[in-house]
Amino acid sequence: MKKSFCEYCMKENEYKIEKVDKVSILNEEEIIYKANETICIECGNEIFVTEIYDYNLKLLQEEYKKKHNIVSVNIIKRIIAKYCIDERTLSLLLGWGIESVNRYLEGDIPANSHSDILEKIYSNPNYYSIILQTNKDRINAVAYNISRQAVKEILNNNISEEKMDAVIKYLLIRCEDFTPSMLYKLLYYVQGFYYIFTDKFIFTEDCEAGANGPIYKSIWDRYNKIGFEETNQDILENRKLKIDDVERNVVESIIKFYGCYSGKILTQMTQNEAPWILTRANVMYKNAFDDDNSNNIIDKNSIAEYFKGIKEKYNMVNLLDIQKYSTDLFNNISM
Repeated sequence: MKKSFCEYCMKENEYKIEKVDKVSILNEEEIIYKANETICIECGNEIFVTEIYDYNLKLLQEEYKKKHNIVSVNIIKRIIAKYCIDERTLSLLLGWGIESVNRYLEGDIPANSHSDILEKIYSNPNYYSIILQTNKDRINAVAYNISRQAVKEILNNNISEEKMDAVIKYLLIRCEDFTPSMLYKLLYYVQGFYYIFTDKFIFTEDCEAGANGPIYKSIWDRYNKIGFEETNQDILENRKLKIDDVERNVVESIIKFYGCYSGKILTQMTQNEAPWILTRANVMYKNAFDDDNSNNIIDKNSIAEYFKGIKEKYNMVNLLDIQKYSTDLFNNISM
């Protein structure tokens, strides 16, 4: 347990953290929010811990923003990651003070006009694209080209990203103790089994053969830049994200027959399948001669052919038959 100085005991003691409802004043307004309270283990009184105080301050600010429909820190982080632009360059692009976005990231509350613009940029890539093109002279050419390429890719893949987010949202709601490693593998199996039962892919985005199994790079980037819990919270709060009945049935089957395994087990499963094995072998060979990362992509034809072969081998006529294959695969790696 961590320790901090207790002014009642007049010494450093261990403390515990409890969730409490708290009322604080911000901008002359009472705000009720969930806060962390640090309690001395020995005397039971509340003690001051700097990092907990700072954390509670952020919670207070975020609750105030939510109450007044002001853009959150997580949304601003998502904008920066989404459009491949740093906070200073974004401030310049929007014609604000150079430190404006950075201050908002640190907790300052944006003016309503700034908040509205950031919300619109986040939700509407076309709007951001117009701003980027109109104000490109405000930023350097390298930053412009990088962000321009990012927004082009988003506009080209926007439907795919929404579909993937919709599936992730469903997985988050239905699964407990979720990890990034589990997510990548479950998405991979959704892609493969959706294809063999519908003759089309649910995601247009390519899957890559990472060292620890298949990954979807756009999701990996968001988790890496924004954070796992923060990204998931954004997805859960997006009411537009929905899947149809066919998609739901496939995802439910993957949850039932693969969601019972840990990320480590799922990694071993995917590493025993031809699409990952062949792509990684190609990666290892090509990396000896060049630095081109494009060969990391698991070709969709490879996924299609492999899972069609699995369907024939196990005589799969409905989604319940997936269990035969997942059980065999688990038994093989457990031997």
